[in-house]
Amino acid sequence: MKKVLALVLAVVTVLSCVVMTGCTGAKTADLVVVTDVGSLMDGGFNQGTYEGVKNYAEKNQISYSYQQPANGADTTDNDRIAAMRQAIKNGAKVIVAPGFLQATAMTTVALESPEVKFVFVDGWALSDSNGNALKNVTAIVYKEQESGYLAGYAAVKDGYTKLGGTFGGGGTNPACCRYAYGYVQGARDAAAEMGVNIEIKISFQFGGSFSASPELVAQMGKWYADGTEVIFSCGGSMVQSVIQAATENNGKVIGVDTDQSTLSDLVITSAMKGLAASVEKILGQYYAGQWDSKLAGQASNLGAADDSTGLPIANSKFTNFKEADYNELFAKIKNGSVTPDDDITDSDKPEFWTNLSNANATVLYE
Repeated sequence: MKKVLALVLAVVTVLSCVVMTGCTGAKTADLVVVTDVGSLMDGGFNQGTYEGVKNYAEKNQISYSYQQPANGADTTDNDRIAAMRQAIKNGAKVIVAPGFLQATAMTTVALESPEVKFVFVDGWALSDSNGNALKNVTAIVYKEQESGYLAGYAAVKDGYTKLGGTFGGGGTNPACCRYAYGYVQGARDAAAEMGVNIEIKISFQFGGSFSASPELVAQMGKWYADGTEVIFSCGGSMVQSVIQAATENNGKVIGVDTDQSTLSDLVITSAMKGLAASVEKILGQYYAGQWDSKLAGQASNLGAADDSTGLPIANSKFTNFKEADYNELFAKIKNGSVTPDDDITDSDKPEFWTNLSNANATVLYE
């Protein structure tokens, strides 16, 4: 009897790992997250994506797990390919992978495994070498300009008149450019409504690798010392440098992608993407048999109307900008009566940013 009980407990343990909690190296799992660089519970894209898969899987009794590619921050396309292949070997029917760095690996593995479905979070529709759409891949794209707009608008309404923003991707990452563009538009609109003059500094100088750096600390420190009151940190671990500079110079920070208020008391709000909610939405469509009709070879462009952009207003540290003010503005974006522009065609040019200046807002590009 003791041996039988031990065997039952062992089986329950394995099942709880695969079905209920998710764990790397699980023998079988229908849904598998292949993480971007960094840790699984990174407070950002990996965690938000995983939580969406976890929430959906547990509500619907579907097995799930995750694979972290080898070599950590130095992960290569070959490492990502190996992780995806291992997930498929372990039985994956759907692979969910966050981050634009997954594109090459996902294209390779999707072509060799057409029976497996792939969800490219914060990506784009993928195609083969002949330009044919990969029908077993679907992408989630976000209207980052909406969250950026909300952050810029709220900051100015709360009383900040000297704003900054440092953005990842070196000016070539569309998501970061949309965040920046929305941020400027929101700040400009709020300044015009209030009849105040504001200054906004925009920089992509040290964001190429999305990493914290002494150079970024120095640049942001100079901004704070010169009077900048709050800086939007848009790009992964770059936030560590901005928080350090803010700490040393009595400044404030706006976070990105997820609610980053837990990182520091200096984070007044975060321009967010509803990562978990959007992943759950796409998985729901897949399991409802809508892959071919709604998802195959397509990119779902999600925003406020899908509860996939916004600010964590309950955890924001505003004084004058109230929750009712936020709800009113969010409703206008959600119903389309306020529509931040997303045309970033020329955003790789410095003059694109400085030409956004108007009577109430001076936009400086560094």
